[in-house]
Amino acid sequence: MILESVIGLEIHARLNTRSKMFCACDNVIFDQAPNTQVCPICLGFPGMLPVVNQEAVKLGVLTALALSCEILEECKFDRKNYFYPDLPKGYQISQYKQPLSKKGYLEIKNQRFGITRVHLEEDAGKLIHTQEASLVDFNRSGTPLMEIVTEPDFRSVEDVVVFLKELQKILRCLGSSQAEMEKGMLRVDASISLRPQGETKLYPRSEIKNLNSFRAVQKALNFEIKRQQKLWEEGKPQSAQVSLLWDADKEETQFMRAKEEENDYRYFPEPDLPPLKIEKDFIEKLKQNLPELPLVKQKHYIETFGLSNEVAGIMTSNPTLSALFETTGKICRNYKKTANWIGSVVLGLYDNFADLKFIAADLAEVIQLVEENKLSNLNGKKVVELMQATGLKPNVIIEKYNLAQKDNAGELEQICQKIIQANSEQVARYRAGKETLLGFFIGQAMRGVGNNLDPKKVKETLERLLNFKP
Repeated sequence: MILESVIGLEIHARLNTRSKMFCACDNVIFDQAPNTQVCPICLGFPGMLPVVNQEAVKLGVLTALALSCEILEECKFDRKNYFYPDLPKGYQISQYKQPLSKKGYLEIKNQRFGITRVHLEEDAGKLIHTQEASLVDFNRSGTPLMEIVTEPDFRSVEDVVVFLKELQKILRCLGSSQAEMEKGMLRVDASISLRPQGETKLYPRSEIKNLNSFRAVQKALNFEIKRQQKLWEEGKPQSAQVSLLWDADKEETQFMRAKEEENDYRYFPEPDLPPLKIEKDFIEKLKQNLPELPLVKQKHYIETFGLSNEVAGIMTSNPTLSALFETTGKICRNYKKTANWIGSVVLGLYDNFADLKFIAADLAEVIQLVEENKLSNLNGKKVVELMQATGLKPNVIIEKYNLAQKDNAGELEQICQKIIQANSEQVARYRAGKETLLGFFIGQAMRGVGNNLDPKKVKETLERLLNFKP
């Protein structure tokens, strides 16, 4: 029997707003002392009334439009009731019957993955487990979330990862979320079941909760596929829906609880928040201001600048990176060379693109100096590294650290002559036919002057001197 995977996703993205979803607390929770970014509203004190964050609504609508969703003219907030130590109110304000949007899709490589809905909600607090006790940090409580629910349209783990990476790029492009998985800004619940190929019936599924990296998504789903395949082979496929956790250390899923049904949450309308009307003019204005989305931009880079699909994907992975690539390439008039410098040098310099300490014109200047043989390739990379480390301009760095390429033919010849004279044994072996030793001589020359020589001219000079027969 051939089995196929049926996978659906619930993606929680933390919205990029200044304040929380229903109160005025700062939406900044990282590197903060526990329970300092809180107020009576996000702590669930009795009598406190929530107020909807308008910017969160705007970012939610913007994302829904980018995912080709239908925006409801009127949406409502609901109470999702459950009890857990990190949920002080005993319920979460979410959306259920009338969400912000519904019926969208994301098309990737001629495959269309359905979006059931995009809705807004608040996050819960964070539990921190120690050997002695479980502690609660409520800084995260009330932070604005956007939940993106997909149809069970995925038939492979690879498709899931490709979809999530593209969604991450879209969220960053729109500015609706920083979508940094390692910081919990993008979390995934993945539901998976198996069925005989050709059937349309949906079997009881496993939901793997709170996956916070692409690697975790991939490994957890692959593990669960193998686990469920074994059950089918034993003639006892999974008979009930379950919630699972992924243990990254043991690399296995672990039983969490029986999967709740929607009735278990006892959804009912949030009495403290009136229905939210989304005006058509508001929607139209956002639609007109939608930026060029990453997939469209990627196609443009491939067709216009001749980039490979992989390189174009990297250049569109972040709006700051795209802007750096386009502006630098325009100044240099060489987009392929620019992409190569960004991919091989710039990407390794920092974790957060917001921390870039130089502008496109600075990078373009370095690239042009290397192309004009006024700066060696190695020293060019060093200049970019120092630009990021110090914030200084390229010309200042080149002068301060004596990195300019030497172009004196007489001086170059003297350097090469000294190296030949100091390595008579290697010279004899080279002249006896071991021509691979040329690399040794080039390395000696480059090290001797701190990579300030043109490697091409060094090679030509050494070859001429080594092959000279008096």
